[in-house]
Amino acid sequence: MRRGTEPVNARTDLELRRLLSRIFLVLFLCGTVVFAVLAALAAPGPPPNRGVYAVLAAVCAAFAGISAFDLTVVRRRLAAGQGRDTRRR
Repeated sequence: MRRGTEPVNARTDLELRRLLSRIFLVLFLCGTVVFAVLAALAAPGPPPNRGVYAVLAAVCAAFAGISAFDLTVVRRRLAAGQGRDTRRR
């Protein structure tokens, strides 16, 4: 049995989520580029070597993909009018 009304009335702050997705998309894209360049310049040998930088570049690229996906979800929800209701009840 459900108690309270939060699941019915809860609204996410889509504007804040969009802002955070944009910021982290840029940061993770920059991280991907930096780690890819470091991987290209690194010599084989003890860590940190090319493999370490390549893994870090891949992780940053994956997080950039998640940020981009979240940005599209937020954009779709804002277009559908599912944002926070600014009227006071």
